[in-house]
Parts: sequence; C-alpha cells; structure tokens
Amino acid sequence: MAGIKALVALSFSGAIGLTFLLLGCALEQYGVYWPLFVLIFYVLSPIPYFIAKRISDDTDSASNACRELAYFFTTGIVVSAFGLPIILARAYLIKWGACGLVMAGNAVIFLTILGFFVVFGGGDDFSWEQW
Repeated sequence: MAGIKALVALSFSGAIGLTFLLLGCALEQYGVYWPLFVLIFYVLSPIPYFIAKRISDDTDSASNACRELAYFFTTGIVVSAFGLPIILARAYLIKWGACGLVMAGNAVIFLTILGFFVVFGGGDDFSWEQW
C-alpha cells in the first residue's frame, strides 16, 4: 500500500510541475511556447542512469566510474534545463515571469524524478509485476 501512496504523490507532484511549465507558456501576458523545449531535458535526464545501471556490475565498491559518469551527464542535463529559460529570457524571447514559472516547474519535476528513483529504485523489495 505504501507503493501506491508514493506513486499517487509522485503523480500529483509531476502534474503540479507540468502545470507550472504550461502556465509559463500559455498565460496571456507570456504567450510564447519556447519554454516547452525543457520537456526534452525531462526525457533525457534519467537515460544516463538507466544506461549505467544496465552496463555496470553491481559490486559494492565505493566508486564506480560508469555510475559517476552517468551522474555527471545527468547533472549536465539538469543544469541545462535550468539554464535554458534564463538564456531565453536574456535573449528577450520569453518574459522573466515565464522564466520564473518554468524554473519552478523544473524544480518540481526534477524533484519528482529524484523521488521516483528513491522510492522505486531500490529494486530488492519492489517488483513491477505487481502492477
């Protein structure tokens, strides 16, 4: 039952994050859809972790080079997602209010993705077969 509550909470927070992103695009005073390009970063952010988890062996070493490289790439993707709205606002393609809403949406969405990996990433006691 705890897995279902966590899944509902993560779904709700993801919906809130996407609402912030869409408000930054669709409100009448902003009216441009350039900030939707951060959706690409939402899709790309978990990919290095999945690749590293698939390739690396599950030894209990303190540092795994493949895992560290995946963390590095993931950090670059997340920083790029926060940098894109700032660059768009500095280039006067979007307004600063839209930039703030997109940044709030980024924070919520990336915390949701992190929460998903914390809750469901253990793998030992959780199985997707129960869904």
